[in-house]
Amino acid sequence: MATLAQIVAEKAGITEAQAQMAIKTVADFLKEKLPAPVAGQVDAVLTADASGIAAAAESVMKGLSGFMGKKEG
Repeated sequence: MATLAQIVAEKAGITEAQAQMAIKTVADFLKEKLPAPVAGQVDAVLTADASGIAAAAESVMKGLSGFMGKKEG
């Protein structure tokens, strides 16, 4: 999440501490609104290093596909 916090801080013109709070707030909101299988992946995506982001994002997309009624094939 440190890299994301740096990006948010730069783009929003805020401190990294403020960016981390903003990211946590958004993540908590998403976890509250998303179906449990997908919500469980939010932290994984946010804490993944660059090599793990693709795998975490793929997991989230599979969860969303199931939520949207698509069958994996």
